[in-house]
Amino acid sequence: MSIFTIVLLVVAVVMIGITVALYFLGKRAEAKRAEQEEQIAAASQQVSMLIIDKKMMKLKDSGLPEQVIASTPWYAKRSKMPIVKAKVGPKVMTFICDNAIFADLPVKKEVKAMISGLYITSAKVAHGKVVKTEAKKKGFRAWLLRKNKELNNK
Repeated sequence: MSIFTIVLLVVAVVMIGITVALYFLGKRAEAKRAEQEEQIAAASQQVSMLIIDKKMMKLKDSGLPEQVIASTPWYAKRSKMPIVKAKVGPKVMTFICDNAIFADLPVKKEVKAMISGLYITSAKVAHGKVVKTEAKKKGFRAWLLRKNKELNNK
């Protein structure tokens, strides 16, 4: 056997090993996520709140309690998270929002939200209709697609 063939076999075996390891790690992470979702759903409660402001910001700049920031993993401290400032009753509080509903939360409107601790899991507008906003895709390919759509519509 040539050296090239041996190298290819070793690379193939390593790639298969990495694929199998990632498969089992993914299964474990999926099971953990399902368990966490059950716990969040069990502890959630419906609250009426007025959304004051919403931003994507780092945890250390968010105004969340120090205990929350200290308990987050190191890799999550540097990433930007959806933070919502809302008035719940007489108090102004800071919440972490679910990424799926962050774009649809209306600012300066009252919503009925399901919260679990400081985490907003879902929200519905209390009065009126929600205007869903489409997030603009970024990048050169998205720009080309938008320009193509504009030219075809004319």
